[in-house]
Amino acid sequence: MARSLVLGNGNVLVCYDEWGQVRDFHFPQVGLENHVGDQLMHRIGVFTGDKTHWFSNGGFRVSTNYEQDTLVASVVATNEKIGVELRFSDIVYNEHNIFVRHIEVMNLFEEDRNIKVFFNQQFHISESHRGDTAYYSPELHAIIHYKGRRVFLASARTNDAYFDDYSVGLLGIEGKEGTWRDADDGMLQKSAVEHGSVDSVLGISLFMRGKGTRTVSYWLAAGESYSKVEKMHRDILTRGPEHLRRTTRDFWRAWVNRIDIDTCGIEQEYINLYRRSLFVMRTHTDNKGAIIASGDSSILQWGRDTYNYSWPRDGAYIMLAFLRAGHVSASKEFHHFYNEVLTEDGYLLHKYRSDKSLGSSWHPWVRDGRAQPPIQEDESAITLVTLGAHYEHTRDLEFIEGLYNSYIRRVADFLTRYRDKKTGLPLPSHDLWEEQFATFTYTTCTVHAGLKTAAGFAEMLGKHVAAKRWNNAAREIEEGILTHLIDTDGTALKSIRHEHGTMVKDRTIDVSSFYGLFKYNILSVDDPRLFKIYEQTNKALSAGGGIARYEGDNYFRTAQGVPGNPWILTTLWLAEYEIAKAKRPKDLEPVKERLQWVLSKCNEAGMLAEQYDAVGGFPTSVMPLTWSHATYVITLLEYIEKLTELGICKTPGKE
Repeated sequence: MARSLVLGNGNVLVCYDEWGQVRDFHFPQVGLENHVGDQLMHRIGVFTGDKTHWFSNGGFRVSTNYEQDTLVASVVATNEKIGVELRFSDIVYNEHNIFVRHIEVMNLFEEDRNIKVFFNQQFHISESHRGDTAYYSPELHAIIHYKGRRVFLASARTNDAYFDDYSVGLLGIEGKEGTWRDADDGMLQKSAVEHGSVDSVLGISLFMRGKGTRTVSYWLAAGESYSKVEKMHRDILTRGPEHLRRTTRDFWRAWVNRIDIDTCGIEQEYINLYRRSLFVMRTHTDNKGAIIASGDSSILQWGRDTYNYSWPRDGAYIMLAFLRAGHVSASKEFHHFYNEVLTEDGYLLHKYRSDKSLGSSWHPWVRDGRAQPPIQEDESAITLVTLGAHYEHTRDLEFIEGLYNSYIRRVADFLTRYRDKKTGLPLPSHDLWEEQFATFTYTTCTVHAGLKTAAGFAEMLGKHVAAKRWNNAAREIEEGILTHLIDTDGTALKSIRHEHGTMVKDRTIDVSSFYGLFKYNILSVDDPRLFKIYEQTNKALSAGGGIARYEGDNYFRTAQGVPGNPWILTTLWLAEYEIAKAKRPKDLEPVKERLQWVLSKCNEAGMLAEQYDAVGGFPTSVMPLTWSHATYVITLLEYIEKLTELGICKTPGKE
């Protein structure tokens, strides 16, 4: 199940399901740890006299969205049969780790009546179902879940009263489905404590006038000790949850609007998705530097792990989008993050957890009986490109100089020596799709770009010997690309590898091969060879209105007769080329079609998935995918810039 919207503050990341219920709760870092996830959910139900009607199976029609230009969730849950509507306005407080839900409960019937709203908390703290404790605190009038240094406090109240019912109990063990079932009849047993795999429920009774409205505030504070959550709880009671909601709304509205762009008169829906994409990117950016691929844990239903990791490649493209949009504040922490995890040999590994520890991987450390770095070499190279973009936007030479010896030099030296002596090309590594092992066109293009960036830094800092060495390596790589990776008929090879002294060519059409040649300036935008490769790629990989990754891509593919599922980022990669090549407004028509396709794929709240079923058009894999949103940001800004270049509008505003 894809996630319908996300909230966060750089320490906490909350993901909702389609019913407006919490399905992921990451703390104390984005992507680490997810204390809900897997099959858990924070259920919401309404008792109306006969039984409790739960959002996810009780006849509710639910819509999920955001308030305009801010990181405030708007959820509307309506059940005409029982005559109840709940309108949520939710935030993760930008200053402290507090999740707040403001609910307007509406009686749709004419007669006065009593109803009760139930909030269910389901945690497997630190991603383990053992050793959790939940208890009711009469002193705080709250329910506390804790294990070790992870403490969660839940409470709710109306204007004049706290919740008046509660219970805690076992969840999914010893034959117990969960304490939420205790609420089915509208009355809780008031069990005060339980341990193991546990959940809790709090209920708040409301007398409702006919066609009347009552307001409920619910909050969940997350901390590393009881004293911290108690302090947050008392602060909420002193200042009021509405204060937190108002200041958070104002903060995010100021954040997203502080960098003005000239919209060139394009439709507002494109700008709305642009701003929503910036929010998705920011919620997936940890305050200590990591940028995770997605907070959506639903892929656990099909895979062996989640996307709750920081891939250097994904993070680099997301940071490029931030910089392109003028949001530079996270860039230093991002680059410090990878400076700290860089290996002694000068390369980055597959992926990382947000605490800088190594993430799970399927890349072996040995191949054919010999030690082999378990890497995707493009991940190391592209972080140098991102550093170049950082300097272009900030002119912060001191920052670059501070990373020169510890990062830039070590990575560039690795890229230089990790090459085949005969071809000049990089030695084999894993591809960006994490499936094959060879020397790939895309990877090679990023290595060329990384070395050119490093050489530029070296020249700027007076390191002329290093600059010459890296420039020479880049030149040899470029010659190798043109000689070995573009075939004699003009086809861009996906990869080459050597078997028993013979070069084996993989002629599979892969959009990344085209993108590498274009994006990293191996072939100029007006080069006829690049246009031919573009046409081959567009024709071979068109699927479901978008572009698949490569011919025969089976990842989440369900249909036959298609090259694979269309991805947001691969579709927009072709749009970037179409923008760059455009000479007149008419040339931008294919771009507009691709942008319209992207708009048609986002959900009501503006979430973009990784990919979409080629026939059914529904999202598959994770949603949101942060890289999808970043690619949209880059493409839209390049589209606006091209409109400016063609004399249609002014230059986009800069920070």
